[in-house]
Amino acid sequence: MGCVPGPIQSIHRAAEVLKLLAHGGAHQLSVGEIARALDLAKPTVHGILRTLQEVGFVEQEVEGGKYRLGAALFQIGTSYLDGNELRAKALNWSDSLAMRAREAVRIGVMHGRHVLVVHHVFRPDNSRQALETGALLPWHATALGKVLVAFGEWPDGELRAFTRHTLDAAALAAAVDEVRDRDWAYDLHELVEGEASVAAPIRDRRGVVVGAVGISGPVERLCESPDRPPRLELVSYVREAARSVSRELGGLSW
Repeated sequence: MGCVPGPIQSIHRAAEVLKLLAHGGAHQLSVGEIARALDLAKPTVHGILRTLQEVGFVEQEVEGGKYRLGAALFQIGTSYLDGNELRAKALNWSDSLAMRAREAVRIGVMHGRHVLVVHHVFRPDNSRQALETGALLPWHATALGKVLVAFGEWPDGELRAFTRHTLDAAALAAAVDEVRDRDWAYDLHELVEGEASVAAPIRDRRGVVVGAVGISGPVERLCESPDRPPRLELVSYVREAARSVSRELGGLSW
């Protein structure tokens, strides 16, 4: 019988780094912190991180230089997304929402300072569209992000202005407070000029907000006028979809 090859040390170490970053949640770790936690030399950790960063498995913060998990892990992780309970429970309801609203549907969760799109349903027409599953969206300029932060933690970091309508910190804080009161959010020209979105929270059996579902599209289709919130019937469709997914997760008893 031939010898069974043993584990490859460099891959094992890289896996340990990824697991350590995964346990860190929204908190980033420096090279020194990772080296101490795994009892490795700093040059070894730096080499591992540099390689993981090149393939998109980790990201380095501009401020402070710390590291966190990268979006590529989710983008290539089809098995992860297929096994994700939120996505699995939301499939039928997101398709139904797209048909009712006649707009694109996205389901998102927080990933650091961004919203990770775990499911995307195309607008039900013949227009050319790009699949956004795995995309990262700025939380502060999207309805999905406002919902998730309203019932979670306010992420650190600069609030980049994407258009002249992107909210500043004070206006954003007020908008997030309103989301908590009415249980839905919208954005108007805040990420892309001429586009709007509306979203509502998805809750699990503990009542915890574990994601958000929303629609997005041109303001002329979603709103009565360019400077008004999305139409109430569309808000109703989104909230009904969110409640339906929440029921699937055990978050609502009726």
